[in-house]
Amino acid sequence: MMPSGELQRVNPYRPGLVHWQGRSGRDYGLEARSLEHFAMEEAELYLIAKGRHVLWVGSTQDLVADPMSRSRFRLALDCATHVFSLATPENRLATIWDLEQAAPAPGLVAQAA
Repeated sequence: MMPSGELQRVNPYRPGLVHWQGRSGRDYGLEARSLEHFAMEEAELYLIAKGRHVLWVGSTQDLVADPMSRSRFRLALDCATHVFSLATPENRLATIWDLEQAAPAPGLVAQAA
């Protein structure tokens, strides 16, 4: 079992890719970002976490449009240990909802073709 602060990298071809499972059960391949050099890009959705616990999910759009999201974002950055990103999906709000209760996915299981 992994310590709570460690996240398993499961894709040998993309070492920065980490899989998280949303509350719906959907698997998301999130790109690990440097917390020290974190800068948001407009076409990205971000997940900020402390260990295995999601603190904030959103985009630059959320920070501009929603004062509550801005406040939660600042608090999340104060205690975050990890930042992840993914390209903004077509249904951004549904993805945010799904990722707010996400957890690191259990190890991937190979499936027969």
